Amino acid sequence: MEWDDLRFFLELARTRTLAEAARRLDVKHTTVARRIQRLELAVGAPLFTRTHTGHELTLRGRNLLVEAQAVEDLFLSMDEEKTAPAQSVSGIVRVGCTEGYAAGVLPHDLAELRRQHPNLRVDLIVQPRPVLLARNEADIVITIDRPERGPYLITKLYDYTLRLYAAPSYLATHAPITRLADLKDHHLVSYIEESGPAKGLPVIWDLVQSSWPGIRSTSIFSQMAIVASGGGIAILPSYLVGQDEAFRPVLGSEVSFQRTYWVMMPTELKRIARVQAVWQFLKRTTREHSQRLMV
Repeated sequence: MEWDDLRFFLELARTRTLAEAARRLDVKHTTVARRIQRLELAVGAPLFTRTHTGHELTLRGRNLLVEAQAVEDLFLSMDEEKTAPAQSVSGIVRVGCTEGYAAGVLPHDLAELRRQHPNLRVDLIVQPRPVLLARNEADIVITIDRPERGPYLITKLYDYTLRLYAAPSYLATHAPITRLADLKDHHLVSYIEESGPAKGLPVIWDLVQSSWPGIRSTSIFSQMAIVASGGGIAILPSYLVGQDEAFRPVLGSEVSFQRTYWVMMPTELKRIARVQAVWQFLKRTTREHSQRLMV
């Protein structure tokens, strides 16, 4: 078993497609496939299975992943000793999170993280569905859905608030809203339930059955744009709305939701220096963001 083959294995495990692994390694996809086949012969077992979503790790592949990441971390630490101060870290850490968190919270954090660790590279994975650690889609995931069990380290980051919002132009041209039942005669905007970024998010259709056709989107920013243009009423994170005059709270004292952001990673990654650096950094931001997100 050679380290060079393990590099190909790690990239395919992270990207799940031969084409993307080849792009990141700057080789042809046939080269990646050939290296994986050679590694499987050395291991004596299949490391991946092909599915409609890409290459999935087998049990032997998941076990090898832990070993390969430890080897990778060792090589990176050796490089750091040659080219950077001993306390620095380098390499790639993949962070998965929701769209709102990626735009509303992380930008300042990532800029500061890069100042602290200039040799570190962060791949930010933002999808209109949960990013899954079980499928090795990321090293660290910031999520609203707290897993009940699994081989994960998990800690609470902070709570945040969601409320009903509409544009001033919408409220001026539609019937007044003084109670929850009044919503049934209004245009509603929300997530597509089966394609939302988390199971624990409140859905406006659960509050009231509207008599008007609704607009659904997998994107929170599409929903915000629709609301701002006068297209309807939506449940939005208050920290994203902020002081924007394009939005007005609706039934503010009656309708308010609180949800929690959690950060989690596989337990086997806690000894990987670059992952641990990002993990500890995210935890240290808790105090800074907690008051702002609970407006």
